Amino acid sequence: MPDLILLLTIIVAALVYDFFNGFNDCANAIATTVSTRALSPRHAIILARTLNFFGALSHTAVAATIGKGVIDPKYVDLPLVLTALIGASAWTAFSSFSGIPVSVSHSLVGGLLGAGLVAAGFKIVVLQGIKKITIAMLVSPILGFLGGMLLIIIISWVFKDSAPRKLNRHFRHLQILSAAWMSFSHGMNDAQNAMGIITMALISYGAIATFKVPLWVMLACATAMGLGTSMGGWKVIKTMGSKVFKLQPVHGFSAETSAAAVIAGMSLFGVPISTTHVISTAIMGSGSSQRLSAVRWGLVKNITIAWIITIPASAAVAALLYFITRFLF
Repeated sequence: MPDLILLLTIIVAALVYDFFNGFNDCANAIATTVSTRALSPRHAIILARTLNFFGALSHTAVAATIGKGVIDPKYVDLPLVLTALIGASAWTAFSSFSGIPVSVSHSLVGGLLGAGLVAAGFKIVVLQGIKKITIAMLVSPILGFLGGMLLIIIISWVFKDSAPRKLNRHFRHLQILSAAWMSFSHGMNDAQNAMGIITMALISYGAIATFKVPLWVMLACATAMGLGTSMGGWKVIKTMGSKVFKLQPVHGFSAETSAAAVIAGMSLFGVPISTTHVISTAIMGSGSSQRLSAVRWGLVKNITIAWIITIPASAAVAALLYFITRFLF
């Protein structure tokens, strides 16, 4: 296959990946808002896709980490990029249609590692970058849990004399703001995954000399994610919005605000993390502050298992595909 056609295929595949990113992960940003009826599904989707778009354009630190901080660009070729994307997209699509909220970011990291190891062995792995991602992978869910728990405790103490019905009525309005921040912070982080991949491919092809994300790439990826948000993710919305913990507006506000703070902070440091991990644990923390039995821990166990197998599953698919394509290109 000519390199130009392969490059165009990679760009399309990256946008498909971003579509499923929106299909799965962006649902996490608005699930609690829909569950508590702070917004209708239609208005929540409009909010999410709009704020994701602007968040994606805010900076490119995470894109740089994905593009040159997981595997060494000097060993990268176009088939490697394509098979990494397909491996990540395949696992994300399977999880989305199964209603399983998984980490789209970790799917891509797994895809890059799987294809990269087959292509060049362990020398291709950027250990410093993997270390940074691994630490964030472990720390960010803990911060989400503690943030959700602490914030709901503070709110309960400050408004201890308020009637629950009146309190939730006020927080139903405030939850719109927390959902907006959650959507913007998601765009800051996850929308940049595909940007990093496309820019990596452009460098490998020779279209650009240095790692700088072109504006058209930023706009295309943000748009693809918005389309994914618009068209799907309802099973994930149901799982995140009602099955983990029966949410009230005050809990939704607490979970979204704490999760958004963690995601935005990690994004500024250029660390690709999982929106799914953070919002899930923030919901758990918010629910646990009431009583531990309020959280449906059986479902939490299933979600955790999905998190654990995400990187090896997407890596295995990408490795197999690269092994096959190296005989074709």
